[in-house]
Amino acid sequence: MIPFNRPPCLGTELEYIRQVLESRKLCGDGPFTKNCHQWFEENTDTSRALLTTSCTHALEMAAILVDIKPGDEVIMPSYTFVSTANAFVLRGAKIVFVDIRPDTMNIDENLIEDAVTKRTKAIVVVHYAGVACEMDTILAIAHTYKLFVIEDAAQGIGAKYKSRSLGTVGNMGCYSFHETKNVSCGEGGALLIQDEELVERAEILREKGTNRSKFWRGQVDKYTWLDIGSSYLPSELNAAYLYAQLQSIDKINADRLKTWNRYYEGLKPLAEKGHIDLPHIPQECEHNTHIFYIKVKDIEERNKLIDYLNAASILSVFHYIPLHTSPAGKQFGRFQGIDRWTTKESERLLRLPMYYGMEEMDRETILNNIKAFFYGK
Repeated sequence: MIPFNRPPCLGTELEYIRQVLESRKLCGDGPFTKNCHQWFEENTDTSRALLTTSCTHALEMAAILVDIKPGDEVIMPSYTFVSTANAFVLRGAKIVFVDIRPDTMNIDENLIEDAVTKRTKAIVVVHYAGVACEMDTILAIAHTYKLFVIEDAAQGIGAKYKSRSLGTVGNMGCYSFHETKNVSCGEGGALLIQDEELVERAEILREKGTNRSKFWRGQVDKYTWLDIGSSYLPSELNAAYLYAQLQSIDKINADRLKTWNRYYEGLKPLAEKGHIDLPHIPQECEHNTHIFYIKVKDIEERNKLIDYLNAASILSVFHYIPLHTSPAGKQFGRFQGIDRWTTKESERLLRLPMYYGMEEMDRETILNNIKAFFYGK
């Protein structure tokens, strides 16, 4: 079976984990955590980066930091993972879902302003497949109505919008290092903060509501409980594994780009004949090859193609079920306007295997089977 995903392992990870074990400091915020923080701050030009146990927890921290309260409204796309909404629902927010653009699967920036009410507190954008939303328009709307912009950049590490790293364009950005992401530590995330005024509270939230971070830096002689919070910091073992991957991110993404480009060129004839649609990368976006997807005619054709590829020992998968169609989505949110594209496009989308180190023979096998499916009809 050609897997859908295979987490990268470059070799340095085991050495770094060994160093952690020998140090006998396994809890969070050790040397490798600090190395990761420094890497993000230097390579993304963010004001402050904090490792978290997941992107979900990074989003939850962001919701607390922008002071989401019961009755507040938060605008976001419905085509996203449940954590994007859950983080704000936990604080009592009402989610206002907005339709997506069919070309990028990102929130339609031209529909956001109509969703703004006097209760709106924030806009949460999701950079699908590591391709940026149209951030200039979104930031302008946020400025007009004094709203926070939070980037769910779970898929966006290494990607850019007009030369700016995703996760650093809004007030805060959230990364994921789940095993399906370009760089991984099994489970993990990061919160990137641009507003200096939020940094001190973020450190407190992340350390169970205490000023323990200041204590370890020698800024206070003892630490105490100051605020709400939770244990959002990952272990040093996770950080060691992640740091090895961050050091090799250019190598990982360059290798993934070979697969992405081969898919695109190999499937272009099918797109030209109208059988499929290929990903669209806007000119101002530098993507990170996180996902390669195709869009087929409809959900029936997609299911048949999934079964066809599975029979050839190729694992391909669809992606999100729109949140506004789910029981919780109906309870905690509402869809603003018309669902013109969200459901329709989500039912057409199929993701192909994408991972570091994919063999050329496997790429060609995948391409040949997709061609056989369509040309054999």
